[in-house]
Formats: sequence, C-alpha cells, structure tokens
Amino acid sequence: MALKNPADGRTRSWVQIFIVFGLCCFFYILGAWQRSGFGKGDSIALEITKQGADCNIIPSLNFETHHAGDVPNADESEKPKSFKPCPPRYVDYTPCQDQKRAMTFPRNNMIYRERHCPREEDKLHCLVPAPEGYVTPFPWPKSRDYVPYANAPYKALTVEKAIQNWIQYEGNVFRFPGGGTQFPQGADKYIDQLADVIPITNGMVRTALDTGCGVASWGAYLWSRNVLTMSFAPRDSHEAQVQFALERGVPAVIGVLGTIKMPYPSRAFDMAHCSRCLIPWGANDGMYLKEVDRVLRPGGYWILSGPPINWRINYKAWQRPKEQLEEEQQKIEDVAKLLCWEKKHEKGEIAIWQKRANDDSCRGRQDDSQVNFCKAGEANDVWYKKMDECITPYPDVSSADEVAGGELKPFPERLYDIPPRIASGSVPGVSVETYQEDNNIWKKHVSAYKKINRLIDSGRYRNILDMNAGLGGFAAAIDSPKLWVMNVMPTIAAKDTLGVIYERGLIGIYHDWCEAFSTYPRTYDLIHAHGLFSLYKDKCNVEDILLEMDRILRPEGAVIVRDEVDVLIKVKKITAGMRWDTKMVDHEDGPLVPEKVLVAVKRYWTVGGNTTSAQ
Repeated sequence: MALKNPADGRTRSWVQIFIVFGLCCFFYILGAWQRSGFGKGDSIALEITKQGADCNIIPSLNFETHHAGDVPNADESEKPKSFKPCPPRYVDYTPCQDQKRAMTFPRNNMIYRERHCPREEDKLHCLVPAPEGYVTPFPWPKSRDYVPYANAPYKALTVEKAIQNWIQYEGNVFRFPGGGTQFPQGADKYIDQLADVIPITNGMVRTALDTGCGVASWGAYLWSRNVLTMSFAPRDSHEAQVQFALERGVPAVIGVLGTIKMPYPSRAFDMAHCSRCLIPWGANDGMYLKEVDRVLRPGGYWILSGPPINWRINYKAWQRPKEQLEEEQQKIEDVAKLLCWEKKHEKGEIAIWQKRANDDSCRGRQDDSQVNFCKAGEANDVWYKKMDECITPYPDVSSADEVAGGELKPFPERLYDIPPRIASGSVPGVSVETYQEDNNIWKKHVSAYKKINRLIDSGRYRNILDMNAGLGGFAAAIDSPKLWVMNVMPTIAAKDTLGVIYERGLIGIYHDWCEAFSTYPRTYDLIHAHGLFSLYKDKCNVEDILLEMDRILRPEGAVIVRDEVDVLIKVKKITAGMRWDTKMVDHEDGPLVPEKVLVAVKRYWTVGGNTTSAQ
C-alpha cells in the first residue's frame, strides 16, 4: 500500500513513512536513557518524551533506504570493524597534552605544556571509556554551580584552593561557589568592579579571553551579561581545571602561553583577562603582551589582577620582595606604552588598559628603534608558528576617529550585521551577497535539524562543536542562551574566515583535524561536521577523525554530519563498530540532492561495561 503526498504528488510506501516517523521519535525515546546528575532519567528529556505524541512525518526526508546498496564493490556480508574500549587508565586521555610525553620536553617557556601529539604508530585505535558512574551533566544554569563527582573525580583543588572558594566537595557533587584566587567573594562582585571601567553591559564587549582560567568562573559569570568567554589553561598540576570548566558548561580549551602563537585570529577579542595567571608578562621583551595585543580588537581592554599590580601596598601580603615586584610592574608598563595602550584604571590589585582604536595616536612609535613591526599578512598565520617579539600593525584608517579594521555593532545586532572583514573585501571570494545567502542556507539547515532532533532547543545540548565552521552560519542559526558553539576553522580550509566568526560575536579556534583537539574526553553534547570528511579526504585517516569525535563526545551525545552521500556511506560503515546508533537522512530539498545528513547518537557505556542502545 502507498500514500500520495498532496504537496508534491510523490508516492511513498508505508515502510518509508514508518522509517521517517521512527527517526522523528528516535530522540524523544532517547530521553528515557539520559542520565541526570544523580543517575536518574533526565527530567528535561523525560518531559519532552511525555509531549512527544506529536511527532510529525516529514515527507521531504527519506532515510537510508535510498542508499543502502550504493557502496561500490562492497561486500554486504562483511562485518564492520569493531573498536575495542581503551584500557581504564585512558579515561581522561588528552593525546596532544599527554602528561608522560610532556615530561620529555624542555620546561623553559612552558614548552612541555604545549601541544605534543603522538606519532602515527603511537596513536590509540580504541574507544576512550567514560568513568564508572558517569552521568549526564546538569542543565545550564545549574551546571554552572554543580558538577557530578563521578564525571571528574578529582578532589585536589578542593583542598589546594579551599580558602579561595574555587570548588567544594559535597556528597556526590562538586559545588562551585563562583570564587577565584583574586575574587574569593565571588566572580559577580569582581565583574561589577570591572564594569565600573569597561562597558560590559551595553553589548559592545561580547567576546573575551581568559588566560590561565582556573575553573573558568570568570567566564561562567560573564555569561549572564551576554559576554562569551574563551577560557584556557594548561593541563598541569591543577589536574582537572579545564575539565571542570567544560563539565560546568563553560567554553574552554587546554592551552598555554609558551612559544607558539595562540590559535585565534587577530583582532578577535573585545576584552582579555589575567587573574593571577602566573604568566610572566614582562619577560622575553614583552612577547606575551604582544601576543595579547595581536588578538585584542582595537578599542579592546586588557585586565591584570594580582601581582605585581599596586605592589607598594600589596607586597607584604604577597610575601615577595618589593624590588622584584617593582621591576615586574615596570616591565609591564614599558611594554604597554610600546603597544600604545592607555592605562584606564589601577586600584587595589586590578589594573586595566585599553588598546587604541587606531595607529593615528601612536605615530611617534614609527620612529622608535625599539619598535619592531610584524610583516603584513602574517597576523593570522598561527598554527604551530613561533610567537613573535614584533608588534602586529593596525589596519590602515582614513581618519583619526575611525576604528582600525572596522567598527562593530553591539551584540546581538552584530550576529547578522555585515562583518567588517566582508564589507571591506578582506576575505577573497566572499561578498556581502554570498554572506547573506550563506546565512539563509544555514537557517534552513538548522530548521531541518530541529525537526529531526527536537532536543536541540530543549537545553539538553549545552556544549556544541562545529568542526568546519565556515562563516559561522550554523552557530548563528542555532544561537540561544541555553548553548554555546566552539567554531573550528580547519587549518587546511580554502578560506580563513575565523576572523569573520569573531566579528559576529561568536568564538572559535584554528585546528587541524588530522590531530587530536585540545580538550578532555566527553567535552561536547553535540558535534556538527559539514563537508569535513570531503575536506580531509586523502589528507588523513577518516577512522582517526571519527575516533577523535568519539573521544570528545559525551555518552548519549548527538552527531550531525552533512556531506556527499558516498562520503557518508563510508563514515556510516566505520561508525557501525563504534557503539553509535546512526540514521541517514536526505537533504531537506529532497532525495535528488547529492548532499545528505548522517545523524547519530553515542550509546551510554562506561569502564564498568554498562551500555544502552537507541535502537
């Protein structure tokens, strides 16, 4: 028996409709398996499941039945390769920041804390397990304050940072009171102090960088003020600081200011921050401050709190020689002057500088023999590139009051405003028209995603990764106070558009997917990959990329892969041995479009062997 669709006249079998209906309900049924902070069914998912009787049949989407036999020369009887679990000791494995490997590298300038990835023959080809008792994190905003102990069972910080109010252990959860080394009374009060100088509340400060972030309470509390913070810290003796940040639902990566440039574009951040981050800002001819200057937007702010600020008053409390502190602060002041930053504030242990809007007020430094300007065009060439002791030049301006690189609208208006890099023609091949068309396409794609997976809007997915972000259209279309997106610009992409993404008020990072990402296992609730496997075809092993996706995806997290059908069939075959449940979906414009969508859910399983299946 068949049905005719009145919209397009196409005939569909009952089997096809049943399959469509099944995937629509797939994510509702999944709710029954979601783990909450106490190991019970996720209340959000369960509520959605209760309301799930209105699963709509979407006639324009047909699932894998069209493509099941499309693999050329495939032996249908051949079983997919089955990937074994890694040994339990790899439960928190970070391949490019492995502690044992790190100790073989020099310690000067933090080289040993930088990325050092395994050789090809040393790569793991197994599935990194979740710890026994792992549960789905609490939904935001509760996750800001509570993390299940089983997810990151490390108590060291509760002792080491006890008087600083970083973290407390309470039964089967960690509680984060919002304190920090420089703000034991709470991040909110600290941010209020900053807001007396910096216009944090009017939308002009949207993107922030927190260097040496600890458990990222500064970024966590800026969220309520609509500021999106990129936090980073090394994987060091503070074992789980970045892991705690991510479990809280705060954007963070493993990183360090060492000898390599930060993986961010020039003129990216409205504000940068260091709160007792232990970075020697005056060392190496101010190289680290010059690197902050590179990523700081003209008119942006740099905040330094803690030693050596106001050393005359504080040296006794810090128990350090005042001569040493005086020398440290003087070096910082000298470099800030060389960068032509204006000091806006110094009170207590907090100092704030502002980067000039353009180079017009800094003409004198053109003749300064101490000033060494970087070569034009190298500001965004950062992947594994040595940090420079040169100063990144401002873009040219035509008047003294013009903002170098272009002025941005306040957020959220800037999300869909024309980014200055596009308006000025700085991105080859991307015009205003193609940018606007890209936005419309992604609104359409995301609308289709939400019909397939109704949990996208529910708050279930907080930490989201876009592995090939393009112009940031996916992140813009999915934007919500309930979630954030880490936009990745592959280093082999034809166009570098990460600067555009930041100008939209979003955040992201450069990365090469032939290597492991700078994060802990189980970081992301939802991973999106558009054209990624086509991009990396013949560049590196597809299996390695998928295993890395599995490592950084939470149990019962979701994956959306959009690519050419032949590519997706190969991907689907590999994932059959990875404890993922997958379905192939047609493009929203119909089955004749060669681009398809593969949706997947990672099953729940742990070191103890517990597992679920969504089939």
